[in-house]
Amino acid sequence: MQEIIIGNDTGGDTDSDSDSDGDVDTDADGDSDSDSDSDSDSDTDTDSSECNLGTYSGSFEINTQSDVATLAGYTSISVDLTIYCPSCTDLNELFCLTSVGGDLSVLGNDSLTNLDGLSALTSVNGYLRITSNALTNLDGLGSLTSIGGSLDIESNDALTNLDGLSGITSITEHFGINDNDALTNLDSLSALTSVGDYLSISGHDAITDLDGLSNITSVGALWIFANTALTDMNGLSGITSTSGNLVISGNTALTNLDGLNGITSVGENLRIAGAALTNLNGLGALTTVSGDMRILDNYALTNLVGLNSLTSVGSIVEIFQNTALTNLVGLGALTSVGWNVAVFDNPALTNLNGLGALTSVNLLKICRNDAMTNLVGLNSLTTVNWKLEIYDNIILPDCEVCDLMDQITSGPTTIDVHDNLDDPCTPVPGGCP
Repeated sequence: MQEIIIGNDTGGDTDSDSDSDGDVDTDADGDSDSDSDSDSDSDTDTDSSECNLGTYSGSFEINTQSDVATLAGYTSISVDLTIYCPSCTDLNELFCLTSVGGDLSVLGNDSLTNLDGLSALTSVNGYLRITSNALTNLDGLGSLTSIGGSLDIESNDALTNLDGLSGITSITEHFGINDNDALTNLDSLSALTSVGDYLSISGHDAITDLDGLSNITSVGALWIFANTALTDMNGLSGITSTSGNLVISGNTALTNLDGLNGITSVGENLRIAGAALTNLNGLGALTTVSGDMRILDNYALTNLVGLNSLTSVGSIVEIFQNTALTNLVGLGALTSVGWNVAVFDNPALTNLNGLGALTSVNLLKICRNDAMTNLVGLNSLTTVNWKLEIYDNIILPDCEVCDLMDQITSGPTTIDVHDNLDDPCTPVPGGCP
């Protein structure tokens, strides 16, 4: 690793020239100047001929403004570059830098409002992390076309747009855009077509749509949560599947999922939670969820219409704390659930209509649904391999539970039935406890 010795002079040596034109030497690279200028202007230009130091060998961390000057003239860094400098006001002396061989981290720069000194940067071989800065824009990254790892843009409270990222077409690993309070749009990401791992957009109060993502066709996983002004997800309409999770949660102004209408499969878990969602119609093409499906905390959702094409959930189905949900209509095509079905804490749910195609589960849990009066929607269920839990449904007659138990011909090995409406059955079904 090259040893860098920083003396009192930020340029590293003594300026001994005598300009014949009488101008003031203010070269941005801070190097030794032994020329005799013949021009009459002030020497303030950045000159590509000054970019003659090649590759800095190893990693480098910028903690002071003088550290910026130390890298003047280098065109690349072989490993990582970290810019953590609360007092730095500019990066202008990095104008020669075209590539970073490892990771580039820009974090905790309380006085840095732009990245203009990185205007020549075209590639970062590792991840790019831009976190907790005073940046108002990313325009200085306008030449950047290649990121080998992940891209994180997080907690930059003054950042209003991502215009400097317009040259990025793909991200190999994850892409996180999180908690940038002033960010109003993602429009400059229109060249982006794929994200190898997850795409996360969360914690924004000013983003109303995702139109800048309209050319994305492939993502590993998709997380859209806690964006309080988001009303439109149509920018996601090019995505047809996720190999990982699909999470839509806490977007308090979002009333529909229409931008997800192209998604046919979810490779891991599906989670839908939203205070304002009135329907799930945007999921009309979805046929399979390989992991869990959880639908929770949707205070305006009255049914599950929109999931009509869903036939298979690989592990768990949980439907809970949906205060306006009155039935499960929309799940009529669901024939296979790998592990358990749990429906609980839905105070307006009167029945389980919508589960009529389901014949077998390992565990069935129905509890604390205060308006439930019958279990007719389970009329095809004949197998509960392990456990049956039906309790604290205060107006669900015991006879309904007993009828279901009579209907089940295989299992369960464990039964937990109590505190439903005490309503003696006549005659008493043979399976009634």
